[in-house]
Amino acid sequence: MNTLIPSEKRWIITGVLLAGLVGGALLFTSFIRAADETLFLCSTANAKSRAVAAAADYSATPIQLQAIVHYATSTVVPQQNLAEISISFNILKKLAPANFLVFGLGRDSLMWASLNPRGKTLFLEEDLEWFQKVTKDSPFLRAHHVRYRTQLQQADSLLRSYKTEPNCFPAKSYLRGNEKCKLALTGLPDEFYDTEWDLLMLDAPKGYFPEAPGRMAAIFSAAVMARNRKKPGVTHVFLHDVNRRVEKTFAEEFLCRKYRVNAAGRLWHFAIPPAAANATIDSGDYRFC
Repeated sequence: MNTLIPSEKRWIITGVLLAGLVGGALLFTSFIRAADETLFLCSTANAKSRAVAAAADYSATPIQLQAIVHYATSTVVPQQNLAEISISFNILKKLAPANFLVFGLGRDSLMWASLNPRGKTLFLEEDLEWFQKVTKDSPFLRAHHVRYRTQLQQADSLLRSYKTEPNCFPAKSYLRGNEKCKLALTGLPDEFYDTEWDLLMLDAPKGYFPEAPGRMAAIFSAAVMARNRKKPGVTHVFLHDVNRRVEKTFAEEFLCRKYRVNAAGRLWHFAIPPAAANATIDSGDYRFC
């Protein structure tokens, strides 16, 4: 007997699962935090008034409610599948509120923002027409239109040339104003450089035709930001579309196989420690891994 789900019903099931994921995140976060707060409040004289304040603090944010309604009623679902989404979701559950940088605006943007309640979730999008459409439909998303100075067809030459440019070397690599290193993301909004990101989702820019920007600079820059981290702990980097040659090659060159901690479908998860946690780096060594 054929037990396959009819195609016209798949979007319904997927939408319900995504709405449940967002709702579950909200319930999980509220329950755990409220439980911790209750234990503390019981030891105070004004427990009742503070419990009321805590309940208000842990109520759903507008974007979470919007996400639940959107995914429960829409036929449009995120690009990533549930297994891939769950990897990032599990980290967000532990770290939220966090600083979450997402390369690309898409059908999953509302979901990512809602899974990081009261944190900073910033989206970077290179397609101006798409940027205008998404931000018009979801004006509450924090997003910037950006330009990249690379093309996918340059990937191989960029991988060779960085090895002879000292400003690309891990010992002294930086991003803002680093015009000599062609893989460094320059000219982006100050918010990009001034924030220390806890999680980075690399699901853009486009990388499926020669003139597209490709993800070479995004991958390199993610590695630089992770290595330059000042706060305790690792930087979590999630790279999608690792089935493609450029994404896989640049991930192994800069994000490092030894830091890969999880994978599902077309997504790899890296947990990269700051360079200060490693041994002394040779200033003349181009290798990140």
